[in-house]
Amino acid sequence: MRWGMLINLIKCAGCYSCAIKCKQEHFLPPGILWGRILVSEQKGKYPTAKRNLYPVLCNHCQDPACVKVCPTGATQQREDGIVWVDQDKCMGCRYCMVACPYQVRSYVPEDRKEYFPNQGLTEWEKMGKKLYPHQSGVVTKCNFCMERVDQGTKKGLIPGRDREATPACVNTCPNKARYFGDLDDPESEISLLIREKKASPLRQEQGTEPCVYYVIG
Repeated sequence: MRWGMLINLIKCAGCYSCAIKCKQEHFLPPGILWGRILVSEQKGKYPTAKRNLYPVLCNHCQDPACVKVCPTGATQQREDGIVWVDQDKCMGCRYCMVACPYQVRSYVPEDRKEYFPNQGLTEWEKMGKKLYPHQSGVVTKCNFCMERVDQGTKKGLIPGRDREATPACVNTCPNKARYFGDLDDPESEISLLIREKKASPLRQEQGTEPCVYYVIG
């Protein structure tokens, strides 16, 4: 079993709902995004001007460079392919940020501020400290909503098919541009779509074998 994601750029409207839902789901601190939307420079002139959108997140590579360089073993890879960061082991050296070919990791500063400086924590921030605490001085990144995946599979649910076991960004996409599932199962929806749509990962020349695929056209 190896979890992966497919993002159909033809369907993506650049609404940022994936990035915002991820931030909400994981109570991410100010300035921290696990998922981002890269927007290319404008091409052409009105009314035919065009920009390309590229949603990016951790690619949960099969051969992750970040795991190799981590001196404390904080960045780890599970048997199902999910790459995650153990905050208790992270020393904040940021070697992994340098090694990542996709630049999708963030450093939580030690002097981090609340969302509205000098006005105290919002109720959402207070809730986050209890439900999903983030340490300061560590590196953080997308974990494929592994809590949802783990809790869902324990109930017999199938990630990618059952919402309760599926990453939040996939659930919230209004255009159904994102798919999640088992890449090792040739008959899973995501595997069938990768073959049908001829989807491919980004920066394959890096040799990390990413598990996030894109349908470009």
